Amino acid sequence: MLICTKMRKVIEENISIPSDLECSYNDKIFICRKDSNELSRKIDITGISLSIHNNSIILKSLKGNKIEKNKIKSVIAHIKNMFNGLSEKFVYKLEACNVHFPMTLKAEKDKLVIGNFLGEKNPRLAKILPNVDVDIKGNLIVISSYDKESAGQTAANFEKMTKIRGRDRRIFQDGIYITDKPERK
Repeated sequence: MLICTKMRKVIEENISIPSDLECSYNDKIFICRKDSNELSRKIDITGISLSIHNNSIILKSLKGNKIEKNKIKSVIAHIKNMFNGLSEKFVYKLEACNVHFPMTLKAEKDKLVIGNFLGEKNPRLAKILPNVDVDIKGNLIVISSYDKESAGQTAANFEKMTKIRGRDRRIFQDGIYITDKPERK
């Protein structure tokens, strides 16, 4: 008779903190600072502990299997995105395309106003997340932020707001499309 059991072992991963960054972890909130810029993220994963010792971040699971290992790798990717964002902004480039009606774009406080989209009378509003800079030059839109998730979500909000339903996409090609994303590191 063959009995299969899941193997559990101690999984520990270390990430070295760059010398120009300052990191802290209190009340399940991970904070990274560089000069006047600060990024924070809630890291609360059951069975995984995070601690900072001697300029390195230690992620540890005492009873780990491949699921916990994947969770740790995801947290490491998020932390590295925070490190990369504090050293250099993440930039998304979008282009507004219009075939039928000229579209007007205007960035206000926390929203992008898309006017005259497909000849509609009411403007469409797309949300701009906090700490995201939006620059509009004609049909080109540049989104930049230290937080990769906020910049990416803002770009997705713009693209989603101009999605056309119920019409032939080969004819109605109007919309805002992402043309350039930050590279993976």
